[in-house]
Amino acid sequence: MIKLIGIVIVVFGFVLKKDTIATVVTAGIVTGLVSGMNIIEVLNILGTTFTSQRLMTLFILTLPVIGISERYGLKQRAVELIKKTKKISVGGINIIYLALRQITSALSLRLGGHPQFVRPIINPMAQGAAIVAYKNIDEDDVDLIKASACAQDNYGNFFGQNLFLGAGGVLLIVGTFSDLGYNVDPLNIAISCIPSAILIFVLGTIQNLLLDKKLKMKYSIKSSNESK
Repeated sequence: MIKLIGIVIVVFGFVLKKDTIATVVTAGIVTGLVSGMNIIEVLNILGTTFTSQRLMTLFILTLPVIGISERYGLKQRAVELIKKTKKISVGGINIIYLALRQITSALSLRLGGHPQFVRPIINPMAQGAAIVAYKNIDEDDVDLIKASACAQDNYGNFFGQNLFLGAGGVLLIVGTFSDLGYNVDPLNIAISCIPSAILIFVLGTIQNLLLDKKLKMKYSIKSSNESK
């Protein structure tokens, strides 16, 4: 039972809100030592595991790039771009991205999700559209636009990825049915996911149109009150 002490360390570390990496590494080292390994063996395992799984942390490299882009006027460039496209709205940008995300997910092409695509590209464009249309927007609406942009990524990825025959979700379904004695064609699974993908696009479109209507109504009233 003493070999499970690593789990206790992780639990207490998270409860006490200690540094996550330090907690996990400490738990790994302690677990290795109480299991009869020397410190060199423990460090060797940690290093080997980190090296073999380094692709999992590549997304971290995008964070400095996003920060530098924002520091040097990413949002301003987005506003200028939206001005050139004239009447495109927040909801319009979201609808276009929802369609793009579903199509690329169906083709198993990854755009990168929230950190690599929504944060540096879609969200600034959506906020730029709101600024062009309404000049100054409230902080609550800034958060609402951020959440809406992220939602489109979730909708498109979740309901679009299973349209690809080799997607993990499709293979999981096929494997589960195979274990139960049923032979299922991945193509049939992918085809069965088409109605839900179409439905979520329709619902997402309605949601974005309502968002546009809400913003337009709010800032029209606000503008009329300020002019009095």
